[in-house]
Amino acid sequence: MKKVLMLGTGGTIASGKTDSGLTPILTSAELVAQVPDISDICDVDCIQLFSIDSTNITPSHWLTIAEAICENFDRYDGFVIAHGTDTMAYTAAALSYLIQFSPKPIILTGAQKPILFENTDSKTNLADAFRVAVSELCGVMIVFNGRVILGTRARKTRTTSFQAFSSINYPLLAVVQNGFLMEYIRPTSLPKPQFYHALNPKIGLMKMIPGADFGLLSYLIEHNDAVIIESYGVGGLPSYQGSGFFDVIRTAIDNGKTIVMTTQVQNEGSNLAVYDVGFHLKNHLQLLEAYDMTTEAALAKLMWILAQTDQTSEIRRLFCTPIAHDLLFLKEEVR
Repeated sequence: MKKVLMLGTGGTIASGKTDSGLTPILTSAELVAQVPDISDICDVDCIQLFSIDSTNITPSHWLTIAEAICENFDRYDGFVIAHGTDTMAYTAAALSYLIQFSPKPIILTGAQKPILFENTDSKTNLADAFRVAVSELCGVMIVFNGRVILGTRARKTRTTSFQAFSSINYPLLAVVQNGFLMEYIRPTSLPKPQFYHALNPKIGLMKMIPGADFGLLSYLIEHNDAVIIESYGVGGLPSYQGSGFFDVIRTAIDNGKTIVMTTQVQNEGSNLAVYDVGFHLKNHLQLLEAYDMTTEAALAKLMWILAQTDQTSEIRRLFCTPIAHDLLFLKEEVR
């Protein structure tokens, strides 16, 4: 029987009622004990890394999770991480860059209702996660409500429904129905994974809104090493303040800052070359474009890249290099 390591981090799945609302109270071992079917799937060891609402997740927690997997990688056939849903997609993306080409499954799961509730999705999600953790699938994935989603392509798209996660700009890897795994796509792996042990958290994010002032962008650039701009549609920046946005970005890039353009639109990605408001940015500034990447993946990828290098050419090369199928629609030559 295969052996799986269960890592507890808190989240709704482990929560109980208190006078001030739900809060994590159960350990990973206590979660496993609530689902007897798991003992028929695999042997399980449990580690409790921390017990927090996932709203409180930070990059340092991602490093803790990755380090625990690194330290135990040779002893287990797969890994299951019980995690809160609100930031699960960010954690999945971060682990996809911290643990690359894993030949073993690294599964994140959680729930919309605590495992102690009568009406809960926790038990099914946990059992499904362990089923995938002993499968031939590999790499970082989210298993939730029967869907198996690539770590770099996941996003929480519903706040309360059991079908909480969607796969963005990429097909589902598999589905689990009535305890059976139906595999569609198998991610790329190597005999041994590549582990990384550092992230640079100094990444800002600006979501464009009608009437936005370039002063806010300037502030974010001043206080971060890189800024992601979520623009409208296929991408671009307004000209109602003259060349204000353009000038702020040009100065930032000249000063060694990294600027990434992406879109607020969930599906299909960006293409700055389509409209005049994006064309001049793309052709006159050395900024980066996220194309079909999710914002979660772009953020985590920048943290990973900027922890390794501050060289502009290397940042561009790494960002434009597909990792864990995070980027498909690349429309530029890596230079």
